Amino acid sequence: MPNGPDHSPLQISFNTSGTERADAARNRRLLLAAAKNLIDHHGAAAVTMEAVAREAGVGKGTVFRRFGNRTGLMLALLDHSESEMQQAYLSGPEPLGPGAPPLDRLLAYGRARLKLTCDHLDILLEAGAATDDFMTHPVGRASTQHVQILLRQLGFADDLDFMSLAVQAPLAAGSVRYLMVEVGLDLETITTQWQDMVTVLATSRGSR
Repeated sequence: MPNGPDHSPLQISFNTSGTERADAARNRRLLLAAAKNLIDHHGAAAVTMEAVAREAGVGKGTVFRRFGNRTGLMLALLDHSESEMQQAYLSGPEPLGPGAPPLDRLLAYGRARLKLTCDHLDILLEAGAATDDFMTHPVGRASTQHVQILLRQLGFADDLDFMSLAVQAPLAAGSVRYLMVEVGLDLETITTQWQDMVTVLATSRGSR
């Protein structure tokens, strides 16, 4: 993510297969789906090159040729997950996508963002994905715009920039790491406390 004149290793483009051959793109999707399935069922620690190859039913060399190493695989998976999430909140089904009340959409966004952050926590921390980096990265800007639209619909106006930062800060990799490692909270507790906070903020603004 950009941070002044330098850039971290994390470069999310949302265009990971546009120039790939059809078979290469298909193999990439197969491998990324295998990695995501491992995360969903066994956690990020279960994602090794060998495990992904086994899950996808291909040789280990195929995974190494496609991604180079585990970091390359995890960065590609993060890129893919971010792209899927953006599509979900822009045009996916409710409550994350359009159609649901703004508070429901905001809470759904927070749940999805926290899960993505937790799933990719190690690689996000390695990539320097702190709160300030995320907010200035194109992915962060798109997410912030989405959050601000929902906050505006909830009645926030002059304090929109401040409130969008307050809402998103607990969702960032550094915050999640602190809450999990230093405080000892699990993802379910973090999600519940974040939702309670946002609901109180939205309700108090609506009662003015």
